[in-house]
Amino acid sequence: MVKVSVILPVYGVAKYIEKCTESLLAQTLDEMEFIFVDDHGPDNSIELVHRAISGHPRESQFRFLDPGKNLGVAMARNYAIPYAVGEYVAFVDSDDWVEPDMFAVLYRQAKSCGDVDICYAQAYKDKPNGKSTVLRNPSVLSGEFTHDKRAFFLVHYVSYFWTYIYKKEHLLQDAVRFPESPWAEDSFFVSCSLMTAKSVACVDKPLYHYRVRPGSASTSKNSAKYLQRLGVFDKLVQYAKDHQVYEEFKEEVDFVYIKKCGIASMADYVKYTSGIKPSVIREICERIVFQVPDYKSNKYYKKNFAIRLLLWMSRYMPKTFTKVVLLVMP
Repeated sequence: MVKVSVILPVYGVAKYIEKCTESLLAQTLDEMEFIFVDDHGPDNSIELVHRAISGHPRESQFRFLDPGKNLGVAMARNYAIPYAVGEYVAFVDSDDWVEPDMFAVLYRQAKSCGDVDICYAQAYKDKPNGKSTVLRNPSVLSGEFTHDKRAFFLVHYVSYFWTYIYKKEHLLQDAVRFPESPWAEDSFFVSCSLMTAKSVACVDKPLYHYRVRPGSASTSKNSAKYLQRLGVFDKLVQYAKDHQVYEEFKEEVDFVYIKKCGIASMADYVKYTSGIKPSVIREICERIVFQVPDYKSNKYYKKNFAIRLLLWMSRYMPKTFTKVVLLVMP
């Protein structure tokens, strides 16, 4: 039985793919499969994977999917999910790498806590200068994903979707998928999983290495990024309504929209656009007001002075908001 299926879209990562592949070959969990999706990149990344696994005892655990065209990273992951046969599904970006015991530790914890729907660890953020910092998910007690746990996680989570293993049954039954947009697809996926998973487990240890590199999707300039983020979070609210969890977690979902959609979209616009127009800042602000008309009464909004200040500035002092964003954000 395959315990964990790992899905990796591959596009233009020839410089990094061998280290990633080696970290998968070194996994201490035996019953695994590794699904590489050829996203028709400009280099020989897939060929390098074949070369790295050739003759290795785990070679038969590597599977290669070719959708026939470039899908983009989010759709490539979705394409692979139905092909996974593992009890749990995980995602690794092909320019990152993982600790040898990552999936053994996560799987063991998931099973010991009652076959939970999701189990997560922490991650290292590896910078080009060789320094690393730890990226931390919120900590919750393992077991049933109670209302209070879920509410806390929704408000405080960070979008480190590759630190989780997800029960495949959960992904299929709750229709947890990535949106087409490459921007905020990680936040969307994690949010959908958090809203519908019934149980959770945590390993308070960094096991994943997120590589910061110039030219990756997360660091590339794109003046339309804010528009795509807005669209993704509109779909997130609709997902919550379609799965009958919006009313129960309205305060949390609305706050996620204000913070991760609204404020983040404005920050994206400022960071990735030349010739910034205050009118666009106001437009995004009005989008928040339209989607969350009662935002001023949201209990999380009322407690968060920084969010209140940024939203007020974006609406009434957009030029000042722009200066603040450029000053405090890298």
